[in-house]
Amino acid sequence: MTQTPAGPLSAPPVAPRRPVTHTWHGVERTDDYDWLRDKESPEVLAHLEAENAWTEQRTAHLAPLRERIFEEIKSRTQETDLSVPTRKRGWWFYSRSFEGREYGATCRVPVQDEDDWTPPQPDGKASPDQPALPGEEVLLDLDALAEGHEFFSLGGSALSLDGRLLAWAVDTEGDERYTVRVKELEGDRLLDDVVEGVLGGVTWDPDGTGFYYTTVDEAWRSDKVWRHRLGTAQDEDELVFHEEDARFWVGVGRSRDDRFLFVVSGSKTTTEWQVKDARSPERGFVVWSPRREGLEYSLEPAVVGGREVFLVLHNGSGPDFELATAAPTPTDPADWEPLVPHDPAVRLEDVDAFAGHLVVHQRSQGLTQLRIIELGPEGPGEDYLVEFDQEVYTIGSGANPSFDQPVVRLGYTSLTVPSSVYDYDVRTRELTLLRRMPVLGGYDPEQYEEHRIWAPARDGELVPVSLVCRRGARETGPLPTLLYGYGAYEASIDPYFSPSRLSLLDRGAAFAIAHVRGGGEMGRRWYDLGKLEHKENSFHDFVDAARHLVESGWSSPDTLVAEGGSAGGLLVGAALNEAPELFAGVVAAVPFVDTLTTMLDASLPLTVGEYDEWGNPEGDPEAYARIAGYAPYDNVAAVDYPPVLAETSLNDTRVLFVEPAKWVARLRATATGRRDFLLRTEMSAGHGGVSGRYKAWHDRAFSLAWILDRMGLAEVAPRSAVGS
Repeated sequence: MTQTPAGPLSAPPVAPRRPVTHTWHGVERTDDYDWLRDKESPEVLAHLEAENAWTEQRTAHLAPLRERIFEEIKSRTQETDLSVPTRKRGWWFYSRSFEGREYGATCRVPVQDEDDWTPPQPDGKASPDQPALPGEEVLLDLDALAEGHEFFSLGGSALSLDGRLLAWAVDTEGDERYTVRVKELEGDRLLDDVVEGVLGGVTWDPDGTGFYYTTVDEAWRSDKVWRHRLGTAQDEDELVFHEEDARFWVGVGRSRDDRFLFVVSGSKTTTEWQVKDARSPERGFVVWSPRREGLEYSLEPAVVGGREVFLVLHNGSGPDFELATAAPTPTDPADWEPLVPHDPAVRLEDVDAFAGHLVVHQRSQGLTQLRIIELGPEGPGEDYLVEFDQEVYTIGSGANPSFDQPVVRLGYTSLTVPSSVYDYDVRTRELTLLRRMPVLGGYDPEQYEEHRIWAPARDGELVPVSLVCRRGARETGPLPTLLYGYGAYEASIDPYFSPSRLSLLDRGAAFAIAHVRGGGEMGRRWYDLGKLEHKENSFHDFVDAARHLVESGWSSPDTLVAEGGSAGGLLVGAALNEAPELFAGVVAAVPFVDTLTTMLDASLPLTVGEYDEWGNPEGDPEAYARIAGYAPYDNVAAVDYPPVLAETSLNDTRVLFVEPAKWVARLRATATGRRDFLLRTEMSAGHGGVSGRYKAWHDRAFSLAWILDRMGLAEVAPRSAVGS
């Protein structure tokens, strides 16, 4: 039995081997460490604590560096601050942060001029002791709500349409099961209503007498939509819909114009929407277009050419989606009328409708774009992109909750440009910068350079890689580089600015993102070529991108560190097995490394819904062989692996802590050479790690110090980012 250490350890913890053998499709599979999954076992908890002690002991020499990096992150941050206010139903809403506090507050002030869409600005520096804006009302003091809890997460908050009632959801464990409370804003009176086990937030019924919410089944799949009537107990709530197909999740929401409520069922390949019209609530929820395998669609109410329509974003005309119009009543796909036809060079991702214009979210050649379609009395008018003159960037629509707003709130960032908030006035086509995230200490983006390079994959595809470093740093030779990747679920890891990343760049390192197949950066085809039977393309792309960085002189194997989280942890774990000689170290956060075990157990969270992503190894021998061939845990070999830092959370419901725990145990037992493998478990956190910004900064400082040590930069002082 592993014991909690009472003093310094002379060797890393050794998990006892307790073989469990199963036979699948005629193939025997033995798992020596399955016993580690029991989070209630004192022996398992003692083992995790011993691993934490060993990790702390092995990294004790980095403690001063960790503290310096934490102070660097803190010194770059304007700790007392407020977001750009967003207008909705006669109010401006914003969030505030305060020096020394973890969470901050959400606030509102009344709109003073109905015709003025310019957000108000504070007269002076905001402070915890005075309102940021005249007439400020604090809706939620998050630090007060978090008091007494080691972990705190706000799942969301929602105001009733009349603005009288506020509902909010809180998770204090990290397991993403939230408790909802409600208060009357006038008098700040807390109601007796308490709804537990909610996934995320709530959606108010237009009449304000209750709200809708979703709950999960035993496999942590959102499967039920409920309606809670204020003043009643939760066990009296009405079951609105139960999604019985285990491949599908379900959610609930309301349209921007407040007319429609939606219940949406979706799998990885198919969607179905149910619609409730506030003009005829007695009809209840009606299926708008029945699910058809492989057909994905979404709905957005709009008025086009004087007609009330639904905008339908769907893949019925091609994999990169088409934007069509249809009647708000149940409509067959044959009657959907194209508005923006399918284009294989442009992936349409979303659409927002307003009284005078549409905003289409799309991407092309690996970059995000916003398309404006003006609406006139006769129908769609001019169609154009909101453009920025930069090689690598990310643009996206921000908070735009009001149907009649004439401006588009958008966000913009790059690897060198801090997160920026703009208003684009569709009437004048003027772009106004409202706020750029302050980076204190004299940050000068001109002192850095960013690039988009293309790495040749072994099958001839070109993999986009986004890269940033200090200007001119490469002139002295290859750079220590942190290579990040994800590559699953059509999720795109677009270029973004990070204040904490400056602690790497200013010590002479580069940061790169490999946009591998399995992600959505290059359209639906890019995703399809990185899942199911093509999944190994993701791992090959990451290895080939790393090799290209080395061969083209950007980096070298002795200073190249890989990092990925969740499905990205699977990515770097598989790349580690394929090419351990390419990397100086690997950081795997909440890593999905025991892929085969998880996908063989339909009772585990998310498994059945993931069959369309990974395959069903329980029912399909080919899927079993395929996953067994790349799962990092199953393919640990007797080779010299570089050092590994695996980070996890005890209460993670998405990727269970047992996966990295088993992986590290097998690495220690099997690998040759250095065998420097560390496991760090947060004992009060979930999939997203610890809560609170200061705790998160300490956590990131821990990882960055380890990365710098692997790069040989632990003793290097950071250069100033102030321009010359």
